[in-house]
Amino acid sequence: MNNEYSQEKGRSSKRSAVLFSLSLLGVSSLPAATLKIDMQDEGKAISPDLVGIFYEDLNYAADGGLYAELIQNRSFEYSATETASWGPFSFWDLVETGDGKGRLSLGNMRPVHVNNPHYLLLNVEAAGLGVGVANEGFDQIPVEAGKSYEVSFWAYQAYMGEKWGGSPEEEEEAMPMVARLENEVGEVIAESSFVVQGRQWKQHSAALVPNATTDKARFVLLAERAGGIALDMVSLFPHDTFMGRENGLRKDLAQTIADLKPKFMRFPGGCLVHGQGIHQYYDWKDSVGPLEQRKAFRNLWGYHQTLGLGYHEFFQFSEDMGAIPIPVVSAGVCCQHSGDSPGRGQEGLPLDEMPDYIEDVLDLIEWANGPADSEWGSVRAEAGHPEPFGLKYLGVGNEDAITSIFEVRFQMIRDAVEKRYPDIVVIGTVGPFASGEDYDNGWEFTRELNLDIIDEHYYVEPDWFWENQERYDAYDRESAEVYVGEYAAHEPNRANTMRSAIAEAAGLVSFERNADIVRFASYAPMLSRRGHTQWRPDLIYFDATQVYPTLNYEVQRLFSVNSGDTALPFSFREVEDGEKLVASVVRDSKSGDIIVKVVNGEPEAISSSIDLSSGKETQYDLKSVVFSHENADAVNQDGEAPQAVTVVESGEVRSQFEREFPANSLTILRLR
Repeated sequence: MNNEYSQEKGRSSKRSAVLFSLSLLGVSSLPAATLKIDMQDEGKAISPDLVGIFYEDLNYAADGGLYAELIQNRSFEYSATETASWGPFSFWDLVETGDGKGRLSLGNMRPVHVNNPHYLLLNVEAAGLGVGVANEGFDQIPVEAGKSYEVSFWAYQAYMGEKWGGSPEEEEEAMPMVARLENEVGEVIAESSFVVQGRQWKQHSAALVPNATTDKARFVLLAERAGGIALDMVSLFPHDTFMGRENGLRKDLAQTIADLKPKFMRFPGGCLVHGQGIHQYYDWKDSVGPLEQRKAFRNLWGYHQTLGLGYHEFFQFSEDMGAIPIPVVSAGVCCQHSGDSPGRGQEGLPLDEMPDYIEDVLDLIEWANGPADSEWGSVRAEAGHPEPFGLKYLGVGNEDAITSIFEVRFQMIRDAVEKRYPDIVVIGTVGPFASGEDYDNGWEFTRELNLDIIDEHYYVEPDWFWENQERYDAYDRESAEVYVGEYAAHEPNRANTMRSAIAEAAGLVSFERNADIVRFASYAPMLSRRGHTQWRPDLIYFDATQVYPTLNYEVQRLFSVNSGDTALPFSFREVEDGEKLVASVVRDSKSGDIIVKVVNGEPEAISSSIDLSSGKETQYDLKSVVFSHENADAVNQDGEAPQAVTVVESGEVRSQFEREFPANSLTILRLR
């Protein structure tokens, strides 16, 4: 066991669960446990960046989620390869008003861009009061009265009047169009007019400001004369995005993430990065530049991703939150479960293709860090960020089977990055589990290459975090540091219970005690849209109008905002063998605070003496933060008050004082 931390076994003495209070009375005569801190020790330096976030486009996390676009299938690129019932006109309806008559067809002869190959051809045979298309977004389109929404679309005139035999005079006329927002009973609540003319693609845009609020608006785009109009990239975007960014993020959802105060953000996956097949990996170059030039494609998780939320937006979001960006790229292999062949589907890019792929990876670093006049730095600059993003870390691979196919390609990538960009830290992978063949082979390979950081993942039952408190105590401090890139406590029913949240708090305590070797840790997955959830549990749930943080979210937030950079040695007599009571003690050099975290996973409160008498002070200011619930099965319900609320109190304590840690609780004591 790490000599910076010890737990001595003692006798059990439990009390009923009660709300604790600050005590100035000194040490209890018969404490159940004593946490004694060595205040004279300088402590060991630990990662100040331990707690961050992991983003993956799973559960509609991007389109219909964090990305603020309100139109679904805006570029008519949906296909049955994503969902069997989908096609290019999915989520669009033909609208014929008055005596209007028309039909929809799909074009691919003159696309806006080769990366966006399909477009809608709206054929208006009789205009009536307008013929066009309507879209109700991702389940619904919520709009607020007085708020501004940008409507935009690309269009050109295919023909005017009748398609065959129309008069030359008609061909020279423009097509008047109108964009509307309607409420659920069809009343127009916002409208703007446009004129489309000419055979060249042109983008049209205007602001729509609804005069009424509705959670179920319908977007309608109508042509008002007979003729054929090509349409693409039909968009409805709120102006009020997170930080006011153009092509930005849904404000309430992004703010909920930002409130975690993450020290880093890993993106865009996850399994997403290596895709289903060797040429189906997430290509970062498809996700930057003008929106109409981004290459939308099938999401690994079986739905559509527009890549409107791309690498520029990921880096910008990281910067806006003050988080370190950690992009992850494919290691040149596809997932071992690809091709409907579980465990047998891993294939590698042909070796003669690897140099080009490696150059793409190196271009990513130039895009992020290069000067504004470099080839790829100029792409970043043109998007509005002339200054480098300051990339330091690059993940290569995700949960890959550690085979010779993987090892050869990973080393090729690592060696090339190290040669051209020696300051970039490459993060490796040791497979999807906390133990087993890939884990063992991955660590052996890590040591052979002398990697700096390795990515471990584990989704485990809550008790695992209690039973593995000493996991990182025994890790070799001369070997690679660890990034716990994906972890969560999984109940049998995958519910976000208080039990799972407190188990994760126990896991975070063990990470923090060993944050000289555990550099980063991120819960996974982060986001899930109600009605489109493919994986549970998740950290934050949401629908079209509301955000629903979980109990697990609050644990992550509390650890993140109460981090330190030095771990102090302490002793902690546990009440009995197997008792779920653990702690960590850190110092924050910026504030000077001593931060004590105690996690009680028992169904009853446990009393303890806190002993700081080895220090110079006899009295301390104390801010206590307690998150608890007597019912381990408690789960937050959508639209209701949280089951457990963090209680914050302030006071003063002597250098020895008594505490009571409630059942199923995380207690944080900040002493100054």
